[in-house]
Amino acid sequence: MPSLLLVAGLDARSLALEAPLLQRERHVVEERASGRELLRDIASAGARLVVLGPRLPDLELTEAVKRIRSSPAIRQVSVLALLTAEDPPELEQQVREAGANAVLRRPLESALLERWLAKLLVVPRRVQVRIPVQGQVVGTPRGPDSAHFYGLTRNLSINGMLLASPVRLPSTPDLDLEFMVPGQALGRVVREAPEVDWPYMGYGVEFIFVPPDTQDALGLLVSDQGEAPPAEHDELTHGIHSTLRRDEWIYEILEPVQYDAVWHAEIRRAARELWRPGTGGPFYVVEGNSREGVLQEARDFLARYVRPG
Repeated sequence: MPSLLLVAGLDARSLALEAPLLQRERHVVEERASGRELLRDIASAGARLVVLGPRLPDLELTEAVKRIRSSPAIRQVSVLALLTAEDPPELEQQVREAGANAVLRRPLESALLERWLAKLLVVPRRVQVRIPVQGQVVGTPRGPDSAHFYGLTRNLSINGMLLASPVRLPSTPDLDLEFMVPGQALGRVVREAPEVDWPYMGYGVEFIFVPPDTQDALGLLVSDQGEAPPAEHDELTHGIHSTLRRDEWIYEILEPVQYDAVWHAEIRRAARELWRPGTGGPFYVVEGNSREGVLQEARDFLARYVRPG
């Protein structure tokens, strides 16, 4: 399906010549005279990809990328930066950290440019999808008093995730993250998330730097690998497979979710007098080799560790 690309800081005609893919697939490439003009038109034009050169007349390249990522209206657009051979090496890292999906240097092979363009034109379709990743994440706040913590991901997209942390995070907003998708990412806490239930504290985390390998793994996970129950079924059951009552607690075993060859099932719980379907808070996550196997693991866990009083 043809898409719109907005270009600033370089010649749009040269981009079309370097990447014949754009003409073959009938993508529309429009050039803007300045960074501010491009920022203004991203949402109204429905652009799927922004390509920026290093010589914007009114904004530094890193500033333009930061403005895109800081705006809720346009932050989901893909950003490709094309540098020249003369640009300093540190600029590439700075642009990536500002939020660019990819940074390439000219001159470059047409095949490499086309691969990145094809990949980035798919990303905005994926970032709208948030899947209920029932997995674990290891976080390390960046700061003088940093310490590892083990939390849970509540949902996940290309751009970020909802984090359930067992500890209150320090004031420094940046986190090094290592999660169940192979790879790592640098995230920034952008809000507290009261929708995450006790005993966890919830935080909305935006990914501000994702290495290409991790980005590919996230894209595959979001678009192809999450085998969650259908939405209609989930609305009726709140994603619960079964429940168990023990003394003053109600335990919910959620529907299993598969990622690659591993199945995950989350166990949640709520006080009996307050419980309503779907109101349980995070308790534990078990793994198994099959759907039935992980459900049995969840039942066995509750039998071992949650005994009637």
